[in-house]
Amino acid sequence: MAHDHELYMMLADTATQLHDLQALQTYTPQLEQLALRDHHEFYLGVAHRAWGVAHRLAGEHTKAHTRLKAALTIFTNMGTRWQMGRTLSELGELERSRSKAKMARDHFEKALIAFEGIQALPDAERVKILLNE
Repeated sequence: MAHDHELYMMLADTATQLHDLQALQTYTPQLEQLALRDHHEFYLGVAHRAWGVAHRLAGEHTKAHTRLKAALTIFTNMGTRWQMGRTLSELGELERSRSKAKMARDHFEKALIAFEGIQALPDAERVKILLNE
Protein backbone atom coordinates (compact mmCIF):
# COMPACT_ATOMS: atom_id res chain seq x y z
CA MET A 1 0.00 0.00 0.00
CA ALA A 2 1.15 3.53 -0.74
CA HIS A 3 0.90 4.61 2.87
CA ASP A 4 3.33 1.84 3.90
CA HIS A 5 5.88 3.29 1.48
CA GLU A 6 5.36 6.74 2.89
CA LEU A 7 5.56 5.58 6.50
CA TYR A 8 8.80 3.66 6.06
CA MET A 9 10.25 6.41 3.86
CA MET A 10 9.60 8.98 6.59
CA LEU A 11 11.00 6.72 9.31
CA ALA A 12 14.13 5.79 7.34
CA ASP A 13 14.67 9.36 6.14
CA THR A 14 14.32 10.78 9.65
CA ALA A 15 16.78 8.16 10.92
CA THR A 16 19.13 9.23 8.11
CA GLN A 17 18.96 12.87 9.16
CA LEU A 18 19.49 11.96 12.81
CA HIS A 19 22.27 9.50 11.98
CA ASP A 20 20.45 6.93 14.13
CA LEU A 21 22.03 3.58 13.25
CA GLN A 22 19.54 1.46 15.18
CA ALA A 23 16.54 3.13 13.53
CA LEU A 24 18.21 2.89 10.12
CA GLN A 25 18.71 -0.84 10.60
CA THR A 26 15.09 -1.20 11.71
CA TYR A 27 13.24 0.80 9.04
CA THR A 28 15.41 0.73 5.93
CA PRO A 29 14.92 -2.97 5.14
CA GLN A 30 11.14 -2.53 5.05
CA LEU A 31 11.41 0.55 2.84
CA GLU A 32 13.78 -1.18 0.45
CA GLN A 33 11.61 -4.29 0.26
CA LEU A 34 8.50 -2.27 -0.59
CA ALA A 35 10.35 -0.09 -3.11
CA LEU A 36 11.78 -3.12 -4.91
CA ARG A 37 8.48 -4.99 -4.86
CA ASP A 38 6.60 -2.05 -6.37
CA HIS A 39 9.41 -0.73 -8.61
CA HIS A 40 9.31 2.66 -6.88
CA GLU A 41 12.52 4.45 -7.83
CA PHE A 42 12.19 7.43 -5.50
CA TYR A 43 11.71 5.30 -2.39
CA LEU A 44 14.52 3.03 -3.54
CA GLY A 45 16.77 6.08 -3.72
CA VAL A 46 15.82 7.03 -0.17
CA ALA A 47 16.54 3.44 0.93
CA HIS A 48 19.95 3.46 -0.77
CA ARG A 49 20.84 6.73 0.97
CA ALA A 50 19.63 5.39 4.33
CA TRP A 51 21.72 2.24 3.88
CA GLY A 52 24.68 4.40 2.87
CA VAL A 53 24.49 6.35 6.10
CA ALA A 54 23.98 3.16 8.12
CA HIS A 55 27.08 1.61 6.53
CA ARG A 56 29.10 4.78 7.15
CA LEU A 57 28.08 4.82 10.79
CA ALA A 58 29.08 1.15 11.06
CA GLY A 59 32.49 1.91 9.50
CA GLU A 60 31.65 0.00 6.29
CA HIS A 61 32.91 2.66 3.92
CA THR A 62 32.91 0.67 0.67
CA LYS A 63 29.31 -0.43 1.17
CA ALA A 64 28.37 3.12 2.14
CA HIS A 65 29.92 4.52 -1.03
CA THR A 66 28.14 1.98 -3.23
CA ARG A 67 24.74 2.74 -1.69
CA LEU A 68 25.17 6.52 -1.74
CA LYS A 69 26.28 6.48 -5.39
CA ALA A 70 23.24 4.33 -6.25
CA ALA A 71 20.99 6.87 -4.52
CA LEU A 72 22.68 9.75 -6.32
CA THR A 73 22.19 8.03 -9.68
CA ILE A 74 18.48 7.56 -9.03
CA PHE A 75 17.95 11.13 -7.85
CA THR A 76 20.02 12.53 -10.75
CA ASN A 77 18.00 10.54 -13.28
CA MET A 78 14.80 11.83 -11.68
CA GLY A 79 16.09 15.42 -11.55
CA THR A 80 15.26 15.78 -7.85
CA ARG A 81 17.84 18.41 -6.95
CA TRP A 82 17.03 18.58 -3.24
CA GLN A 83 17.51 14.82 -2.93
CA MET A 84 20.69 15.09 -4.97
CA GLY A 85 21.98 17.77 -2.61
CA ARG A 86 21.16 15.70 0.45
CA THR A 87 22.90 12.65 -1.02
CA LEU A 88 25.94 14.67 -2.08
CA SER A 89 26.15 16.02 1.46
CA GLU A 90 26.14 12.47 2.82
CA LEU A 91 28.87 11.52 0.32
CA GLY A 92 30.85 14.46 1.68
CA GLU A 93 30.38 13.15 5.21
CA LEU A 94 31.56 9.72 4.05
CA GLU A 95 34.70 11.10 2.44
CA ARG A 96 35.38 13.20 5.52
CA SER A 97 35.14 10.05 7.68
CA ARG A 98 37.64 8.40 5.31
CA SER A 99 40.01 11.38 5.74
CA LYS A 100 39.63 12.39 2.11
CA ALA A 101 39.23 16.13 2.59
CA LYS A 102 39.41 17.14 -1.10
CA MET A 103 36.76 14.63 -2.15
CA ALA A 104 34.57 15.65 0.80
CA ARG A 105 34.89 19.31 -0.20
CA ASP A 106 33.97 18.48 -3.82
CA HIS A 107 30.79 16.72 -2.69
CA PHE A 108 29.87 19.52 -0.28
CA GLU A 109 30.40 22.14 -3.02
CA LYS A 110 28.13 20.20 -5.41
CA ALA A 111 25.52 19.87 -2.65
CA LEU A 112 25.68 23.61 -2.06
CA ILE A 113 25.12 24.30 -5.76
CA ALA A 114 22.11 21.95 -5.77
CA PHE A 115 20.59 23.57 -2.68
CA GLU A 116 21.19 27.14 -3.81
CA GLY A 117 19.75 26.31 -7.22
CA ILE A 118 16.38 25.54 -5.67
CA GLN A 119 16.60 28.11 -2.87
CA ALA A 120 16.84 25.44 -0.15
CA LEU A 121 18.52 28.02 2.05
CA PRO A 122 18.58 26.16 5.41
CA ASP A 123 20.25 23.20 3.68
CA ALA A 124 22.66 25.52 1.88
CA GLU A 125 23.61 27.14 5.19
CA ARG A 126 24.18 23.73 6.78
CA VAL A 127 26.53 22.76 3.93
CA LYS A 128 28.39 26.07 4.22
CA ILE A 129 29.11 25.19 7.84
CA LEU A 130 30.41 21.77 6.75
CA LEU A 131 32.65 23.44 4.18
CA ASN A 132 34.18 25.65 6.86
CA GLU A 133 34.90 22.87 9.36
